[in-house]
Formats: sequence, structure tokens, C-alpha cells
Amino acid sequence: MESRFDGRIWIDLAAHILYNFGAMKWVYIEEIGAYPDQDVEVRGWVYNKRSSGKVRFILVRDGTGILQTTIFGTDESHPLFKKFDALTQETSLIVRGRVREDKRAPGGVELSLQDIEILQVAQDYPITPKEHSTPFLMEHRHLWLRSRKQHAVLQVRAEVIKAIRDFFDGRGFRLMDTPILTPSACEGTTTLFETQYFDQKAYLSQSGQLYNEATAMAFGKVYCFGPTFRAEKSKTRRHLIEFWMVEPEVAFALLEDTIELGEDLILFILERVLTRRKSDLEELERDAAPLEQVKKPFLRLTYEEALPKLQEKGSTIQWGDDFGAPEETIISDIYPSPVCITHFPAKIKAFYMQPDPERPDLALAVDFLASEGYGELIGGSQRIHDLDILEQRIKENNLPREAYQWYLDLRKYGTVPHSGFGLGVERTVAWISKIKHIRETIPFPRLLYRIYP
Repeated sequence: MESRFDGRIWIDLAAHILYNFGAMKWVYIEEIGAYPDQDVEVRGWVYNKRSSGKVRFILVRDGTGILQTTIFGTDESHPLFKKFDALTQETSLIVRGRVREDKRAPGGVELSLQDIEILQVAQDYPITPKEHSTPFLMEHRHLWLRSRKQHAVLQVRAEVIKAIRDFFDGRGFRLMDTPILTPSACEGTTTLFETQYFDQKAYLSQSGQLYNEATAMAFGKVYCFGPTFRAEKSKTRRHLIEFWMVEPEVAFALLEDTIELGEDLILFILERVLTRRKSDLEELERDAAPLEQVKKPFLRLTYEEALPKLQEKGSTIQWGDDFGAPEETIISDIYPSPVCITHFPAKIKAFYMQPDPERPDLALAVDFLASEGYGELIGGSQRIHDLDILEQRIKENNLPREAYQWYLDLRKYGTVPHSGFGLGVERTVAWISKIKHIRETIPFPRLLYRIYP
């Protein structure tokens, strides 16, 4: 059979196979320091380029880092110079060359280029080095993720998530997946997203907590981790419509136990990020000193102790009012480390929170407020374990008893005191990274007036 390919194509194909499968090893930039004076291949995108006399510099990013690559030559007809001229921002390419130490280069090494393979030339990339408005950047969020600061924030996010999993897995907790579609509310009926579930109504989950209470009765200590949804018409720098939350639940634990668990979790996350993501914090120009100073036990204030401190700072809050963003900011601006606020009025807290036996008008609840004005990181409580009290609270909150029958069963069959909390990933990342707006702490934020892209 006659070949459909001419000789030139066969030669090009053979060369490509040789490069990819024989001659050079494909390495990621974060690992390239382990290959001094070796020939390697890096696959990525053009971050920037510049010329200086007889040298051409290409900054290549591959998702794990940015690498300086260089072309040396005295002849303007050098074949790599022509390829260099064709490169634009975000052009995808494969570069091959020898790794050389150079303390002036990012990461202390550079790649002396022997070959450039251009995969696709990016034309008119919309996000240029000039200033762009936030609406423009949010419209192009799918591309904005490639910028250094956005990349650094999401690196911190990934580390926070891994730290959370390692913390609970290392303490013998079992991960339990809880439903996204639920038949009832957890945090109040005014912030539910309603959807049709065949012949009945269902809601997007506000929290996995109620289901976690069931799994805690089966496994002792559990956690769930996933997206949660709040239909809050809030347009603030702290609110997202869809956010991620980790929620541990522990059988036989009291309020004090859950406060200690929350302190340990926050310290574990901080230590992990400060150790492993130091370069990303530096990219964000985050002063790490305030985070390094966080120690346990955190300062604790009751709701009633916090009120006069808020009023002294100009707040008009009165007993029975819930803390909003202004109150949280005031408290977290006063103190250099996180603060635990406990014993809130029961009427402003969720129906499932255990009343204080000495003050039934107060709930055994806790909010962890981050320092530097970042507000609530954790909300938790001891749960009601008495069937009669829970039935009364469901009635007081005008909740449909039939939807909570399974939840009431937990108090009929081997009930015990139990406690837990929820930690919001995005608020934690915002605090650690010192990001002004929470929308930058998740790849694709869902905001009050934005669901694209």
C-alpha cells in the first residue's frame, strides 16, 4: 500500500516521538531544581517575554511555577529567535533545554533553550498587564485564574483543604458524605434554594449537620465536607451564595470539647500553610507575623460580655440582637488573635442548639471570629439531645414535624449529648491570605448578581 505521508511528515513525526518518548524527560517546574545540568522538557504557557542584547528571555508557567528560559545567540537568523518573535502571552508551548543554576532567576534555576515547540499562538489575550476593572476580571474569571496573585490564593485554598482532611483523618474521624438535596431546612427557611424533586419540593443543602448527627451516632466522630448554599440577598465582601464548609460532629462531646477541637483545627491549618505555602503568602504580600502569633487557648467572651465592648466602639446593638458583619469586624479588630464568643440568646440561634441549663434563654453556642477584621470562621454548638426540648423547639420555629421525624428518632434511640461546628473554607482562606473580598478565594464564585462563568 502506498503511504499517504510524504517523507518530510515522517521525519517530523519521528522527531516529535523522539523528543516526547526518548530524548528528554518531561518535568514540572516545581521539581526542576532536582535536574541540574540535565536536558529536560517543560510543557506550559508563555507568561512573559523580553529581550536584552543577544539574549531572549521567556517566562514559562506550567501551573506549578514560573521558569525563566533563555536563548543565546549572535545571529538574528537564529531559528529560535524567529519562534521567539511569534510568541504571545498565553501561547501554549513545549520548551526543551538544559537546566542551569542561576540565583538571579525565579527559583534559582533557568532553562537554556535548545528547542521551542509552539502548540497554539494565543491571539489578543484579554487580560493584559494594564489595570482592569473588577467586573471585567470577574467576566473573565476563567482566564484571571492564571494571574500570579489569583494563582497564589488558590494554592493557599488547596493547602487549607488538604490540611483540613489531614487533621480529621489523623484524629480518627470518618468522612461522611451528606446529601446536597434535602427535604428540610437546617439554618432557617428564609435562605433556602427550592427545587422540584419529582412530585415534591426539595432544597439545596445549607449544611450537612443534621445528617452528620445521625452518622455520629453510628461512628462516634465524623465530618462532612462539601458545598453548601444560602439564598441570602447579601452583597458584602464576606458572603457567597455557594461556599464550601467542613463540619465535624462528635458523640458525647460538650460545648467545651467542640471549642477545643476548633482551636486545634485552626492552629493546624495555620501551621500547614505557613510551612508549605510561604512563597504564595509572599506573592500576596501577606505579613505572616499576625498568623504566627496565634496560640491557644483563644480569648473567650460571652455574648453578654461582648455587648458593652461593641457599644463602646459605637455599635447600637442591644441584648437579643444577632451579630452582623459590623459587630464581627469590631470584635476582630480589637483583638490580635481569634476570639470565641459563646452563650448567645437562644432566640437568635438555630432550633437544634442546646439551651444552657442554668440560663435556658441562652444557647450553648460558639462563634470563632478571626483577627484583623475578618469576622466569623466557625459557628458551632452543643446540640439538643432531649426529645421533649427538641420537639418544643421545632414547634416554636414553625417547622414541619413530619420532615424532621427521622431527626427526632435520634433522640428516641440511644440519645447522648453531642456537639459540632462548621468552618467556612473561603473565609478561612480570605483571612490567611488577607484578601479583601471573598470572591477571590474560590475558582468560580457564585455571587448575588453573578453566575457566569
